[in-house]
Amino acid sequence: MATGPSPKWDISHANREGKTASLITVRSVLEKIMKNVNESDTRPVVPLGHGDPSAFPCFRTTRAAEEAIVDAVRSAKFNCYAPAVGIEPARRSIAEHLSRDLPYKLSPDDVYLTAGANHAIEVLVTALARPAANILLPRPGYPVYESRASFSQLEVRHFDLLPEKGWEVDLDSVEALANDRTVAMVVINPGNPCGNVLTLEHMKKIAQTARKLGILLIADEVYYHLAFGSNPFVPVGVCGPITPVLTIGSMSKRWIVPGWRLGWIVTNDPTGILQRSGIVEALKSYLNITADPTTFVQGAVTQILNNTTEDFFLKIINTLHKSADICYDGLKEIPCITCPHKAEGSMSTMVKLNLSLLEDISDDMDFCVKLAKEESVVVLPGFVVGLKNWLRVTFSVEPSLLEDGLGRIKAFSLRHAKKK
Repeated sequence: MATGPSPKWDISHANREGKTASLITVRSVLEKIMKNVNESDTRPVVPLGHGDPSAFPCFRTTRAAEEAIVDAVRSAKFNCYAPAVGIEPARRSIAEHLSRDLPYKLSPDDVYLTAGANHAIEVLVTALARPAANILLPRPGYPVYESRASFSQLEVRHFDLLPEKGWEVDLDSVEALANDRTVAMVVINPGNPCGNVLTLEHMKKIAQTARKLGILLIADEVYYHLAFGSNPFVPVGVCGPITPVLTIGSMSKRWIVPGWRLGWIVTNDPTGILQRSGIVEALKSYLNITADPTTFVQGAVTQILNNTTEDFFLKIINTLHKSADICYDGLKEIPCITCPHKAEGSMSTMVKLNLSLLEDISDDMDFCVKLAKEESVVVLPGFVVGLKNWLRVTFSVEPSLLEDGLGRIKAFSLRHAKKK
């Protein structure tokens, strides 16, 4: 048995900023809200808080993708470690797949495979971080960027998205925020959480602003091609000749397989700025010390891309379009909620709460907790994505369940309405 004075364990130097940021994530907040669901309620829980439609039959992935995974496993060719940047056939297939939408051709060397899009965010933010640097993030936006920036001690500066203009970027605020220590600006297209789709005209203005400021663009295109409104999806990479673009993508949403954890980072940089500046080398260096996507999923990529039919994609888009219509029409019937812009893409929309019309509701989190307790409906409070007293409502569920959930939100709102 050890004797003498106890050693002094001083671990107070741990990254407090990172620990604090990790408390405000979609997952952590939804877990808190779910704990308030009344277990005695016999109605099904309506999950309108997160974008994982894989549990619903109307959103099942294509059989071609399932067969590709089975073939990759049975081939016994993909039981090995993969290169840090990903296996070459998968990178080549993704480069060819994404090049269809671009005015220039990508090569396999432009593609780096990751364990999903969240991992891609980790890789990019960590590789770009340096002392006293900052990154420009959209408000509202996806909170994983804030969390990763905090862990890397990278200052976050928020620019606004304008609801009255279809959630376009407030470019004046971008110019006011950027300085010589700004490493990048993030845009999400199609938009999460707003459901907007950038026009090519506005996209070019964003790229020209970034070029003027000397910063690169990170284009989060996890929901690529999931557009069903008046604006077609155009990748931000078309602006690569204007300013360098690092694109984040994945199979998760378009193929409805978030659990497969296959994402990518793509360098859209026909002028070679990212290579000359050392950013490509920084990406490779970080990939050498982090996790890889599962090798057999990488091995299935070529077959998945080659064998998935347009009918599957059309079915998913039509289902999302129908659900977005149901969501917008249902939200309009709820007096305390305003939806400034109908979703045209992705799987969610942002709505504003009018707390002055409600009794016993203090803020967006209180609304969500009591809604879960009384109606077994789960939505995400807006503070998580940067807009307090707003809500993010996800519509990627069975249409009948969505209608039921919206009806319950309306009943809850009427029950808590202030008496005249």
